[in-house]
Amino acid sequence: MKTFKMLLFSVATIFFLTFSHSAVSAHSPDLHEGVSGNDVKELQVKLQKLGYFQVAPTGYYGSITKNAVVQFQRDFGVSATGFTGPQTREKMKQVDMMARTVYGEARGERFEGQVAVAAVIKNRVKSNAFPNSTYGVIFQRNAFTAVNDGQYWLTPNASAYRAVREATKGSDPSAGATYYYNPVTATNQWIFTRTTIKKIGKHVFAK
Repeated sequence: MKTFKMLLFSVATIFFLTFSHSAVSAHSPDLHEGVSGNDVKELQVKLQKLGYFQVAPTGYYGSITKNAVVQFQRDFGVSATGFTGPQTREKMKQVDMMARTVYGEARGERFEGQVAVAAVIKNRVKSNAFPNSTYGVIFQRNAFTAVNDGQYWLTPNASAYRAVREATKGSDPSAGATYYYNPVTATNQWIFTRTTIKKIGKHVFAK
């Protein structure tokens, strides 16, 4: 009887430790109120560039960071939990990719032109003629000069991030374009056959 009780206790202990470890592991990648560190600071910097975080990054996840995350989640169509679960982390990756593309392609353009470039990315994701994901659109072969020449890997500024935010919230200065190009530097003659919609700065937007 004693042996049976010891065996039962051992099994219960193993189950408890396994369950506890799984629960901690499942939650450990999420940033939430009360945690601190470099990951939190990096999140705050991005939220600041997007216009959600109005104070200096501290590395501590308090109520100000939580409120900023909730605003981000609401604008980008993620459940407003206030912590960075898998959906929020994935959405932030998409925002980073778009901001890198906007910065690499249009950092010399006025803000309207940057929003238009971000809108083109979103228009392509929605179109059946292009890949149906942000990653697929941006890394489609020869789709963006910034990816080909490495400018994609530059660190985007606040303007690029906020352009992505505006496009995500529905702003589309390109008027539905799925293409854009600089007529002075374009070398692919095919692009000139596309129907022009409008010109913003140095870029012609077309479909």
